[in-house]
Amino acid sequence: MFRYKKHSFKYFIMNKAELIDKLSGDAGITKTQANAALDSFVDAVTRTLKKGDKVTLVGFGTFSVTKRAARNGRNPQTGAVIKIKAKKVARFKAGKELSSKI
Repeated sequence: MFRYKKHSFKYFIMNKAELIDKLSGDAGITKTQANAALDSFVDAVTRTLKKGDKVTLVGFGTFSVTKRAARNGRNPQTGAVIKIKAKKVARFKAGKELSSKI
């Protein structure tokens, strides 16, 4: 039986090996094939986001890139103000169907 690792008393975490295990069992393929498919998916999403485009999986969600503005932060040890540079971050917005199932 498939089980998630318990991370804390509130939620469970599935790692890559467990996801590959689940994919191979559900799809009836080998773990090597499931790993290759997952790696290909991650690579395709990464390349698309690097170009500044979006990846939309209808019913599941949308991967996109947003720009995070430069801002001031604080060093937690000293309390000194530090400048945090602007950067691009990956974003995922769950689709309607996924949201309704959760």
